Amino acid sequence: MSFLGLGGAPTVTSDAKIQAAEAELDLVTDMFNRLVDNCHNKCINKSNYAEGDLSKNESLCLDRCVAKYFEVNVKVGENMQKMGQSFAASRP
Repeated sequence: MSFLGLGGAPTVTSDAKIQAAEAELDLVTDMFNRLVDNCHNKCINKSNYAEGDLSKNESLCLDRCVAKYFEVNVKVGENMQKMGQSFAASRP
């Protein structure tokens, strides 16, 4: 029985879509984890964990770091998309 009881086995396309969605989720999770690691290492004063809140400088650094990370991610994505389109256009 298939999804919602509509009969028949799920198609290969839906399996492929699920795998693509899972792969995308893995990529997004990896990007988030790298963003957290990089920005934390760059911006958080490791010798001063006594304070419960971020300092103004730490907060500003984190804001800038995250903004740059996403800006670069968008630019890389756009460049990869252009490369993929030019590759597809060059194929017969």
